[in-house]
Amino acid sequence: MAELQSDGRITNHDLAARVGLSPSPCLRRVRQLEEAGVIRNYVGLVDPAALGLPVTAFVRVRLDGQDDRHLAAFEEEVAGFPEVMECYLMTGESDYQLRVLVASLAAFEDFLRQKLIRIAGVSQVVSSFALRPVVYRTAIPVDKTDA
Repeated sequence: MAELQSDGRITNHDLAARVGLSPSPCLRRVRQLEEAGVIRNYVGLVDPAALGLPVTAFVRVRLDGQDDRHLAAFEEEVAGFPEVMECYLMTGESDYQLRVLVASLAAFEDFLRQKLIRIAGVSQVVSSFALRPVVYRTAIPVDKTDA
């Protein structure tokens, strides 16, 4: 798992050599992980700033109701916004936390005013802007001896 997470484009031959297996059992093991849903997808990681999206906002949202109907309606709406990279249902003072990527503060204002606060049931929005990433990982922590 650790090898695949660090290089999703690695060939089966090279992966087998790195983990000490022959190619056939290695490929069989990878296929089993894919079929079991442990490996969901293979992607390329893109630098948002290189695509003109240098602003990262963390947005906490409170709804005026927390029943299934309100939660489902919010989740359906926010899932359709391409600016929203992540959305988590939370405990504590906010119901949701979003990670939003935009081109500028003006673009964030447009997102906020034209999309987010227009969702029925949104009662409070609190935003914070990232100055820079300190730690950003995409690999799930796995013990290299177990994976």
